[in-house]
Amino acid sequence: MILYFDGLCAPKNPGGVATYGYAIYDEDRKLHEECGVVGAGMFGDDASNNVAEYNAMIRGMAYLLHTGYKGRLTVRGDSQLTIRQMKGEYKVRAKRLVPLHEKAVALKGKFETVTFEWIPREANGEADQLSRRAFEEFLSKNYREYKEHYSRAHKK
Repeated sequence: MILYFDGLCAPKNPGGVATYGYAIYDEDRKLHEECGVVGAGMFGDDASNNVAEYNAMIRGMAYLLHTGYKGRLTVRGDSQLTIRQMKGEYKVRAKRLVPLHEKAVALKGKFETVTFEWIPREANGEADQLSRRAFEEFLSKNYREYKEHYSRAHKK
């Protein structure tokens, strides 16, 4: 199985609207995709791009476990920080990421094996588009509040 994940936080990071997207493949066949909102600074959430990235990865792994899959998994993303933290190459220093990293490590332990691979942004287009779709859906429902909050925040 291959899990592609991505997250974004706009119009500013941190403090913007954090969204996620992921797609799961069994070889060349897509099994599942999902996108959504993690949080928004305008609502007081501690939202950041890295929070969104971790949420995408966690939700994808949790989905697979929910389906009963516990075999070999390759996790691919364009977030060097997230991938390197999961490989143990970088320490987790940001307080907002510690519980997310712990949850991801716990989920990782439920699979036979998990390999984490960094891929360039161009190779992660589907997950990127899913996170962008979630952002656009958020805007369509909250545009007035979004524009008011972030134009005010920009003037400060």
